[in-house]
Formats: sequence, C-alpha cells, structure tokens
Amino acid sequence: MTGYAVVAKELPKGSLNLELRSVNSRYLDIQFRLPDEFRLLEGAMREFLAARLKRGKIECRVNFSRFAGAEDLQHINADLLQKLLELDRTVRAVLPEARGLEVADILRWPGMLGTDSLPAENLFGPCMDLLRGALNELAEARAREGHKLKLILLERLEAMRRLGAEVSPRIPALLLAFQEKLRGRLGEAMINCDDERIRQELTLFASKIDVDEELSRLQTHFDEVERVLEKGGAIGKRLDFLMQELNREANTIGAKSVDAEVSKISIELKVLIEQMREQAQNIE
Repeated sequence: MTGYAVVAKELPKGSLNLELRSVNSRYLDIQFRLPDEFRLLEGAMREFLAARLKRGKIECRVNFSRFAGAEDLQHINADLLQKLLELDRTVRAVLPEARGLEVADILRWPGMLGTDSLPAENLFGPCMDLLRGALNELAEARAREGHKLKLILLERLEAMRRLGAEVSPRIPALLLAFQEKLRGRLGEAMINCDDERIRQELTLFASKIDVDEELSRLQTHFDEVERVLEKGGAIGKRLDFLMQELNREANTIGAKSVDAEVSKISIELKVLIEQMREQAQNIE
C-alpha cells in the first residue's frame, strides 16, 4: 500500500528530518538512506518497522542539517591534523615543487573543526521518536487507501454474487433441453427406449453438470471475504488465499459447463477474481 510521511525535530546542533515512503509490494522490503552517523541505528529502526508493517516496499530517509556555526571552533582534531601533516611531507618528498597545505586548507578539511558526527547514543532517542511519528502518519495514509480498496473489493464481490445467482436457475432448463434432445435422437434412430433408460441418462447428465456444490462453496467464500474485509487489520495474505479458492470454484464451474451462458459467467467470475487478487496483493 502507498503512503508518505515526513517529520522533523530540532536538536542543539541542527535539524533532524525523517521521511517514510511506501509503495505496493507483495512482500515487506525495507530500505534505508542514512548519513554515516546514523548507520548504527539502522538495525533498531529496521526491527521497529518490521514489527509494525507486513507488506510494502518501504524507504526510510534520514537527514541531519547542521545549524550555521554549530561546529565547536575551540577545538581542532589533533589526530586528523597530524595525519594531514604526515601526508603533506610524504607528497612533498616526492614532488618538491608541490604547494604545501595552508591554514585555510587545513581548517576547511572535513572533520577538522569540532566533530562532524554526533554520538549514536545522542541520536537514538530523537531518531526513534521521529520514526514513531512518521509511522503513525504513514499508517493513517495507508488506512485511508485501505478504506478505498475495501469499497472496490466489496463492489467486485457484489458483482460476483449476482453472477453466481444466475447459474442455478439455468440448470433445470439445461436438463429439460437434454431430455428432449435425447428423445429426439432415439426417435430418429428408431430405437425403442423406455422412460427408465431416459431417466438413467438424464441422471448421469445431471451429475456431470451439477454445480450446486461449487456454488455453495462460492457463497461461503464470498461471505468469508466480506467478513475479513469488515474485520480489517493485516488481511492481505488471508485475502490471497481466498482468491485462490474462489478461482478454483470458478474454474470447476467452467469445466462442467455445457451452456454458453454458464461458460461466460465462469469467465466473468475469473476476471473479477483476478482484479480482486491484484488489489489484495496491495493490502497489508
């Protein structure tokens, strides 16, 4: 299911921003776009999201924007300065004409003034607070989309109920037509056949085209789909299973059909079931 949320929090040295994006996916796929100082938090963030989301391709972006002048100008990174001086001497030993490092070059070197990274323990609390807030917003967006999907699925379900109701009344007419056809063929062949033989043939034919059991199971599955939709929650996988069962019954009705209209109904049922299946895969 799709959704988007963005939240921000002001920290002493800068602004922390977190974005969550969700697009449709049959499985749960969580990806992170994090600054280096947040890498240690990825495991906890992934575990938090995985415990609350079941489906969707989720992208989590975190950005930390420092305030101007937030660096500690009273301290220079002595270890980094020493490494730079050693590298400068090494290079000039090979290239005597090379220009040496100047003060401005050293001060602009990343990480030289103060520290460009924040301790992970100082980031964990604010970052998880933002993640909770963003996830709540994302859940609300996904819930709104889920309500719309529910209405679409219920419309498809009602259409399938109407199609299923059209099959049963056609069976008696098919049996009567077969009986008259059988009598006609026997008469043309000059075969003397009693009513008992015709009844036997009619019973055999009726058993071959009987779809009462399939229609009953369809109705049961329709009721279960409606119950699951009304219940809500993480129902995507349950709906996947029910779509498989609906498709199985529709296929059997089509296989038993000796009537063009029943065959058409079977095809229309399978089209609706496939449409529902595609939507169900987007539901958590």
